Amino acid sequence: MTDTTSPAVADRRRGDESPERQDKSDLASPESRGQTTIADGVVEKIAGMATREVPGVHNLGTGMARAVGGVRERVPGTQPSVTRGVHVEVGERQAAVDLDVVVDYGFPISEIAAGVRTNVILALERLTSLDVVEVNVAVDDIDLPDDDERDAEQRVD
Repeated sequence: MTDTTSPAVADRRRGDESPERQDKSDLASPESRGQTTIADGVVEKIAGMATREVPGVHNLGTGMARAVGGVRERVPGTQPSVTRGVHVEVGERQAAVDLDVVVDYGFPISEIAAGVRTNVILALERLTSLDVVEVNVAVDDIDLPDDDERDAEQRVD
């Protein structure tokens, strides 16, 4: 069996030096005393929340995913999926994000995409310290005002 104990720890175990007398400068910085891993699901949730904050984003996901998600959300006790329409690849220090977005009618799509990219990059880099190398935005649909609502508005005028 290989001993991976540092010499300072071995000395303390033998009683050569008390913990109070140990020089704190011998210890490595907190960042180098372990490893932090961030699951893909965590990055997906952050990206999904950041995308939904952008004005003009109606929903996330492709048509089929939205249909299945809509049925699932009607089941009592379930919550909407924050990660629907979000796909990520996470490495040790970098992340790439693919988003399937439905936009609201009347909002400039290029401005929505730019806003989504900015918001997702800022959120991920702030919360995870990962470098976001790309955010791909695919606009899969546009949410049009319902014909019934337009008819009701015309009758009221």
